[in-house]
Amino acid sequence: MRPSLSTLAPLSVALLCALAAGPARAQERLPESSLAASLREQAIAYEHGEGVARDPLRAAALYCTSARLGDMLAQYNLGWMYAHGRGVARDDATAAFFFHAAAEQGLDVATRMLQVVGGTTGEVPECMRPPPAPPAPVEAAGPGVDYQATAPRKIVALVLKMAPQYQVEPQLALAIIAAESNFNPQALSPKNAQGLMQLIPETSERFNVKNPYDPAQNLRGGLSYLRWLLAYFEGDVALVAAAYNAGEGKVERYRGVPPYLETRAYVQRILKSVGAAAHPFDRRVTQPSPVLGRIRTVAQPLPAPARGRIRVVLRGPG
Repeated sequence: MRPSLSTLAPLSVALLCALAAGPARAQERLPESSLAASLREQAIAYEHGEGVARDPLRAAALYCTSARLGDMLAQYNLGWMYAHGRGVARDDATAAFFFHAAAEQGLDVATRMLQVVGGTTGEVPECMRPPPAPPAPVEAAGPGVDYQATAPRKIVALVLKMAPQYQVEPQLALAIIAAESNFNPQALSPKNAQGLMQLIPETSERFNVKNPYDPAQNLRGGLSYLRWLLAYFEGDVALVAAAYNAGEGKVERYRGVPPYLETRAYVQRILKSVGAAAHPFDRRVTQPSPVLGRIRTVAQPLPAPARGRIRVVLRGPG
């Protein structure tokens, strides 16, 4: 049975971020998925008073930090707290935001909770600002992977020929191909993404790709999309990579890299492979994203984690 926290005075979500940052800064950094799970585990302990004094506000703050890192269970648990007003002010819209993020990562119980609290408004809660950022800076002075030494020669030659035609650095294109298909022209994902650059049918149609399994056609479509994304996000490689993985709409809704473990790992991989955070772009291709200024305003690094054992606590819709 869950403890009743309804008698505790709810505080603003602005305080939650400050509460989460304190004890974590001096701890050794973990791999990001373990980092998020460790923070979630600490939140569970503070929420239920397991080995520490019960502190629902600190629990909510830790859940939020884990949620920003993309942990769907932390997103769900924090949504649960907002849906029931346990230690934070009850707020169905904020609860829906967290349930929606968890549901998008495949957590079925979060989908069911959305039916209880209603749909999300799309507004990013204050405790999720700044939005997720790549967990480590790019330290390399140049490309971190030599694809010309490891990738199929025919594909590399095709990329070296075509990428400059679309104002895309070959290294970025090769990094995307490596992450998407591992250089397999016949790759097909469960979501029907096709070919070298894993074009979904809508993207193939958008860029007039008739046969996505033809390497040259697939590259043309993928490079066209990259050129557009580079202009739309003004050369920000992290945002471009996140949009290629999750869609530009998700980047805009979350005001940065979406809080999905998969997408954050994808962005980190691309940044390390490319070895640069910025890429030249052509302003004539398209107008920049209307939320780009807001994304840049709030972008900050995340605090380091603390260690903890890993387990899962889920609540039902009731």
